[in-house]
Amino acid sequence: MYTPNFLILLLLFQQSIRLDAIDTRYVWGYQCLENKCVKTKITSENQNSILALQVCRLYCYEDIGTLWPIPTGNIVNSKTIVQFNSQSINVESELLFDNKYFIEAVNRFKDMQLKKIPSKYPLISGGKRLNVTINVETNDTILNYDTNESYQLTLIEESNQLRVTITAKNFFGARHALETLSQLIVHDELNRQLVTLSSVSISDEPKFKHRGISMDTSRTFFSVDVIKRTINGLAMAKLNNFHWHITDAQSFPMEMKKHSDLTKYGAYSHKKIYKVEDIQDIVEYAKARGVKVIPEFDLPAHIGEGWQKKKEHLTTCLNYKPYLKYCWQPPCGHVNPTVDEVYDVLEDIYKEMIDIFNPPAFHTGGDEIFFSCWNSSESLRQWMTDKGWTLDEEHFMKLWGQFQTRAQERLDKVSNGNLPLIIWTSELTEEPYVSEYLDKSRYIIQVWTDYKDVRIQRLLESGYRLIISNYDALYLDCGYGSWASDGYIWCSPYHEWQKIYQNSLDQLGGERVNQIFGAEATIWSESIDERNIDARIWPRASALAERLWSNPSEHWRRAEPRLLMHTDYLKIVGDLTAEPLQHEWCIHNEGLCQL
Repeated sequence: MYTPNFLILLLLFQQSIRLDAIDTRYVWGYQCLENKCVKTKITSENQNSILALQVCRLYCYEDIGTLWPIPTGNIVNSKTIVQFNSQSINVESELLFDNKYFIEAVNRFKDMQLKKIPSKYPLISGGKRLNVTINVETNDTILNYDTNESYQLTLIEESNQLRVTITAKNFFGARHALETLSQLIVHDELNRQLVTLSSVSISDEPKFKHRGISMDTSRTFFSVDVIKRTINGLAMAKLNNFHWHITDAQSFPMEMKKHSDLTKYGAYSHKKIYKVEDIQDIVEYAKARGVKVIPEFDLPAHIGEGWQKKKEHLTTCLNYKPYLKYCWQPPCGHVNPTVDEVYDVLEDIYKEMIDIFNPPAFHTGGDEIFFSCWNSSESLRQWMTDKGWTLDEEHFMKLWGQFQTRAQERLDKVSNGNLPLIIWTSELTEEPYVSEYLDKSRYIIQVWTDYKDVRIQRLLESGYRLIISNYDALYLDCGYGSWASDGYIWCSPYHEWQKIYQNSLDQLGGERVNQIFGAEATIWSESIDERNIDARIWPRASALAERLWSNPSEHWRRAEPRLLMHTDYLKIVGDLTAEPLQHEWCIHNEGLCQL
């Protein structure tokens, strides 16, 4: 086992590399001083204690400066490092050996190590073989809200190998462990090696079960490759939910077999359609990375393009103008809850979505209803009048509640009948309507109001389970200006990573925090496309990831050096164009940029 002071010199000697070659290529390195990596000029006197930045961050900190999110259990760190051979990796598991997700996860792990190697400076040969043994209790790959994601990881240097043992309940915990192991392997640019700790032990499990992002692919279409790249980022940060807001009023890009007119009339073009095989491919791709795909079909509002052929009898206010009288964004449209055929169409759509996605939960949308849209329909008004109802808020709310009940019946009919249902906060999630129409044993309510909204506490007191997406911290499109007015957007300002990191669910939930499943950051795509989506999401979504996985009590300042390293990791290993948090000098001079 090597000590930090002599490690670099010894490794260089073993590989027959001249120290003066390093002096020619590098002027600066780093020393671990008082648990901080300090930038230091390389001299003949100190060169045996100089480290590359990532190597220093790996072993200089008690909590390991390359890990994100920080593990929740004990970390035992040897604070010594050893060369690892990237061409000699063996991962085996007695129960998982023929599991397709395991095979993909292992191949991905190996590829991630190769991405760390700069093409201009290939590695010096040598290093120890990495042998990983994964022990799980079951071979099943059920990924839902009951899935246990915990794991234990130990790494020990032996005479001829690095032996890693991973213990988990199932594949998904083991997959998280591989993610952590990858972060324990760093590129030593001074010595052109991959290195890791010679000994480490980690125990880890998430604090919250729902950790994710919501992505809108209706207002802007995103390719399958972009969605997969986003899912890769989720996996790297141990986020486990991809909430797919796949349709809205602006477009209907989801292929439907029985109601093909929805896609034919609703897609932006024939090239901007998610075919059945595309969706199934994404779902499988996500599952291999520990990510659930939860589809949303937003109703009864948020319909428009694609519904033209059904306009006369199934919709109201379709593309009416001026739009602000009938909806928040053009084109407007609601389904007409008074027409029985609406529910037949919904049942067909639900069935195809359940068959394609096989989802662990289903998002029913359910927000931003404009009663003026329903009131614009003569046949709907006549239906309400014939029932003895008045055209006021009380009876429009009753109409809305009955729609939700009937739509749920059709969804239950084509699913297993007890699928968890998610719905956005709205007037329907307030009393007296929420307790009448939304069964708390079935519905999880996704909160998009601000953090201090008293309605959150009311829902918790009523026994509802929540997913938090408060717009004053977790709306990632905020602060970039409005797409429809003078530049000010309703949810401004920009939400910096520090605010997201400090968005405590413990404080929000108090004694009822166990009713909070977790949180999602949302990415609405009015002014986002494939060229800037990475920067809008990353690394701010990673700040949310640590909040939800580790639920840290420390201030964000302690996390900042690790997040800076993680941001580079997202770029190098994940091919994500993550937004820089500070200029590069700050990364190399820890703590000197903080006010």
